[in-house]
Amino acid sequence: MINFGIIGGGGISETHARAVAETEGATVSAFLGANHEKVAQLGARHNAATFTDIGSFLNHKPLDAVMIGSPSGLHAQQGIECARRGLHVLVEKPIDITVEQADALIGECDQRNLKLAVCFQDRFASDSVRLKELIDNGGLGKLILVSGRVKWYRPPEYYAGSRWRGRLDLDGGGALMNQGVHTIDLLLWLLGDVERVYAKSLTALHDIESEDTLVATLEFANGAVGTLEAATSVYPGYDRRIEITGSEGTIIFEHDRIVAADLKNPLPGGIQTSQDA
Repeated sequence: MINFGIIGGGGISETHARAVAETEGATVSAFLGANHEKVAQLGARHNAATFTDIGSFLNHKPLDAVMIGSPSGLHAQQGIECARRGLHVLVEKPIDITVEQADALIGECDQRNLKLAVCFQDRFASDSVRLKELIDNGGLGKLILVSGRVKWYRPPEYYAGSRWRGRLDLDGGGALMNQGVHTIDLLLWLLGDVERVYAKSLTALHDIESEDTLVATLEFANGAVGTLEAATSVYPGYDRRIEITGSEGTIIFEHDRIVAADLKNPLPGGIQTSQDA
C-alpha cells in the first residue's frame, strides 16, 4: 500500500484525493493546509489525519509520497522538505515559479533517488496519446504550422477571493504560467523543443500583478512555426484548442478530444473524432 500525504486545502486537493481513492494499492494518509476548516473537511471525507504545520505532517506515519497542491511559489520549498524525509513528490503545475527553485527540487530528489513528477495529466487523455502516436509515426508528415489557444475567462472574484492568484511572489505569473502551462506542455510533448520565442503579455482586464493576456510566436527545432494565445480575459471563455498541420494534413484538438482529422491518406482504421463517437 502506498500512503499519500496531500499538501493544500483547495479544490485540487479533493481531486487528488479522489484519484488516490480510485487507485488500487493507494490511500490518503494525511492532509496539510493553512485553512484548518477546509483541511478538516478533507480529512473527514477521506478518513485521513489533518495538520496545519508541515513538521507535524511529515512526522505522521505511514507516509510514502506527497502530492503538493499549494500556491505555486511554495512548491519547491515544500517538495524539498518532503524529499529530505525520503518521500516521493508529485507536484501540481508549475513545478515552481523560478528555474532556480525548480532545479533545487529536482536536484534534491535526484540526490536521494526519489521519484519527482509534475501533474501534466493531459498527456494521458486517450486522444492525446493517439495524436502523439500519429505524429511520431509520421502520419502528419513534415510538421509545418501549429496553434495553441487557451482563451479563457475568469471573473474578478477568481483573483480577489484568493490570497495568491495573480501575485508574482506566489503565482509567479498569470494566464501563461497558471492556465496556459498545460497547452505548452502538450505542444512540447507533441512537437519537441522550441528554439526561439517572441511574446507580448498584457494585464488587460484584471487588477492583478501578473498577465491576463499573452500572445507568442514559436519556432520549433523541427522547423515548424506556431502561435500561442493564453488569456483569462476573454469573455465568456472557450475550450482549449490546438491545431497542428503537417505535409499530410491537419488535426484539430479541442479540450482533450480530436474534433477534426483531415488527412491526405487516412490511416487504416481511421481516426475517430468526437463527432463520430
